[in-house]
Amino acid sequence: MELRHLEYFVEVVRLGGFTAAARSLGTTQPTVSKALSLLEHECGVRLLDRLTDGVKVTDVGQMVLRRATAMLAERDYLQAEIAEHKGLITGRLRLGLPILGSGVLFARLVAAYRQRYPGIEIDLHEQGSRHLEDLLRSGQIEMGATLYPVPTDFEWEEVIDEPMLALLPRGHPLEGRKTVKFDELVASPFIAFEQGFVLNTILAKACRARNVDLNIAARGGHADFIIALVATGLGVSLLPRLEVESRGQLSVATALIDEQDLRWRLGLMWRRSVSLSPAAARWLSLVKESSLAPAES
Repeated sequence: MELRHLEYFVEVVRLGGFTAAARSLGTTQPTVSKALSLLEHECGVRLLDRLTDGVKVTDVGQMVLRRATAMLAERDYLQAEIAEHKGLITGRLRLGLPILGSGVLFARLVAAYRQRYPGIEIDLHEQGSRHLEDLLRSGQIEMGATLYPVPTDFEWEEVIDEPMLALLPRGHPLEGRKTVKFDELVASPFIAFEQGFVLNTILAKACRARNVDLNIAARGGHADFIIALVATGLGVSLLPRLEVESRGQLSVATALIDEQDLRWRLGLMWRRSVSLSPAAARWLSLVKESSLAPAES
């Protein structure tokens, strides 16, 4: 079984088609198709269903995808270690970052990492933390960022512990308060987060602890959109303090949420009992040595 064929298979799945994979790999579509046919023949089973609008991975294909991704990652790690033994710093940092907070926290660190290690390719994925967990398990990324608590199959290193701010439309009864309790917010319609955000789990746990329910008016996946929805008077919401304060003057009122179980504890995660590649270990080291307080504007 050739690693090249596995690489083609992984790329076809990642990009959803043969033509896009061929373009990414710098080869032709017939070459990719032939490689996949050889791989399926060797496995003795179909790995992909060819559809008019792309491809669908079969059950066996999912198994091969997990193994292939891990094998290719090990190849990359080996190449990086050999290069490092020769005095070269190369490799690939396959990193997943959440949508909320990454611009404030990680953008300057990614730039600093690139400046420090120009020979390392940075492959970034920006998703909700639940999706990042799936990418981590499948081996498509090596390290991601998520909120505490984390699943037991991951190691986790805390990066920052921030309070949450309540976002209130102008004229709301709670406007003018410096702090509020979570159960004071539930009387208002609530703008929650899209599926895939760990904040949903934290909110659900907070509701169960207080025996309250949220009246969900809408869901959003980006801080600017959530803030805009609050400004229209659609409802209230909450966001990490650093995400709100990085925007300066806002068209909404804010109040600190004085609740220990509603803090924004963000950290880096990676698979338990799996050695980090040199590229990922360097990223973890850079994050640890850096101050992640938001830069002053």
